[in-house]
Amino acid sequence: MSEERMIFAGAGGMGIMLMGKVMALAATNEGLNVTWFPSYGAEVRGGTAHCHVVLDSEEIYSPFVEKATTMIVMNDLSLAKFLPRLARGGLLILNTSLAAPPRDLDGALVEIAATDAANALGNIRVANLVMLGALNAKKRLVKEDSLYGALVEFAGTAKKHLIEVNMAAYRKGIELAGA
Repeated sequence: MSEERMIFAGAGGMGIMLMGKVMALAATNEGLNVTWFPSYGAEVRGGTAHCHVVLDSEEIYSPFVEKATTMIVMNDLSLAKFLPRLARGGLLILNTSLAAPPRDLDGALVEIAATDAANALGNIRVANLVMLGALNAKKRLVKEDSLYGALVEFAGTAKKHLIEVNMAAYRKGIELAGA
């Protein structure tokens, strides 16, 4: 695998950190080198939140993503803040439930109404897994079994009941991405 440098961005409480952690753990379990670097806004819930995830089969020298090959953006505020950091020709996966597509994008755009899809599944908080499904549909970074294992690990016994809806959201994201 060649290096994949990703930024996941949204508001606090949208599951941005979990999205990055699940991808990072799934990739780690597949034997890839991984870094996960979180950043929270001052308000945390409702403030800005983003994380950097780097995957590579080779050694990773920095967890900081200056230019992202792939970016998942959950809302308008994060789009305005992070779009300049998308590498030329990069992939933007945008939650169009909460953000309008940019007019001038030098790369590929995947529009996913993730919040609407999550709401239709009965749990608005799984919009992050809808987006993760879209990402994996387009990039094929990890196997579904690896992602499921990462979700089970993070859920533990306290949140085991949420695994099914999270996996349904993940599969919905794959469907919406057209894969």
